[in-house]
Amino acid sequence: MEVLLEEIFIYGTTILLSGGIIFWYLRKQSQHSRVTEKKIRKAKKEGRYEPVSLHPYIDLSTCIGSGACIKACPEKDILGIVDGKAYVVNTASCVGHGACFHACPVEAISLRIGTEKRGIELPHVHQTFETNVKGIYIAGELGGMGLIKNSVEQGKQAVQNIVRNRPPKIEGILDLIIVGAGPAGISAALTARKLGLDFKVIEQYTLGGTVYSFPRQKIVMTQPMNLPLYGKLKLFNTSKDELLSIWNEALKQNKIDVQENTKVDRITLTTENTFKVITAAEEELISQQVLISIGRRGSPRKLGVPGESLPKVYYRLLDPEYISNFNIVVVGGGDSAIESALLLAPQNKVVLSYRKDAFSRIKEQNRNRILQASTEGKLEIIYNSNLVEVREKEVDIDIAGKMNTFPNDLVYIFAGGELPTQFLKNAGIEIQKRFGYIMKTYKNLN
Repeated sequence: MEVLLEEIFIYGTTILLSGGIIFWYLRKQSQHSRVTEKKIRKAKKEGRYEPVSLHPYIDLSTCIGSGACIKACPEKDILGIVDGKAYVVNTASCVGHGACFHACPVEAISLRIGTEKRGIELPHVHQTFETNVKGIYIAGELGGMGLIKNSVEQGKQAVQNIVRNRPPKIEGILDLIIVGAGPAGISAALTARKLGLDFKVIEQYTLGGTVYSFPRQKIVMTQPMNLPLYGKLKLFNTSKDELLSIWNEALKQNKIDVQENTKVDRITLTTENTFKVITAAEEELISQQVLISIGRRGSPRKLGVPGESLPKVYYRLLDPEYISNFNIVVVGGGDSAIESALLLAPQNKVVLSYRKDAFSRIKEQNRNRILQASTEGKLEIIYNSNLVEVREKEVDIDIAGKMNTFPNDLVYIFAGGELPTQFLKNAGIEIQKRFGYIMKTYKNLN
């Protein structure tokens, strides 16, 4: 009897302990769910729930709520768990690392561009990075992947596919012309050198592409990556100058020259099935294959206001440390505008003009920093405002329907850029609007 009572006691205690643990676990889960739901509601209210580029899509019928995707994501509060399932929280802040995709143990995550309601224009590109025009390839940001690591990997893989599919060599004709010397173009050039191609690299502006246009003090958020003919780079919070220095060194070591400040005006197919690449200066280059690795923005979008053509109006910020004691207006509400305003504020009087009533679709870190700077009086934020006219010493800004004049020495406009659609169409490349399109080529990027 005593043995039976002892067994009942042990059994009952075990049940109580197990029940307590389960209760504690479920309560903890419920708390986490409420916190995540609150974050999602806040993101929706602030306009950060809708994605702006490459983003994770979670199949809830497959997800097991392991949390592996959350642990793998290098960013904060992009993903969260609600009732045992993973959800995207701040979708607009996702920069397309893809770590969640690789970490998911049940393949419940796919990486997509566009949503069912909002489409994104993308050129037609196969998994080999070849477009619908045989012999013309696209890699990097233009194809939908803007993260530096992804662009580097795509540039390498594109050239590997170009070598596999190249036509018989024609003496006196280049094997490949690479248009664009950003992360994808640099990686492509190094891979082309490694594989023995006869090639040329053309860049509209300066080596580095979009990265070069970052302010000098801007920190480039990137990840460890393998740069062809150079080795593995363990980079996380890397300065623009450091990254450009590495790229310059890699190109110099491998005797690769980049033809800078040369805009490609058009690409045409010749009767010999080669490509004629014609620059804005009407220089003609002939190649058997072409890799386009330019950015999505193309030319900066202008506001079309009087005085915008004055020399004091700029569309990118390069050396903020040399700009001081000026009255400056920064126009825009994206990360580029926020970061530029913060870099200029310590040594200038800065007014940040944004057309909406709150910032949306920006990195959480930038949101916190700009709001703190405003609270501390380091700069002035004017919501619901539009730049109306620029003059030599002042500007007019419409604030909620009322005109206001500000003393002004410099204007920086960050209104995004125009997709080089016509350039691509002129080359015969199809442009398609993608709604929730699964980026299949991403599966090859490790």
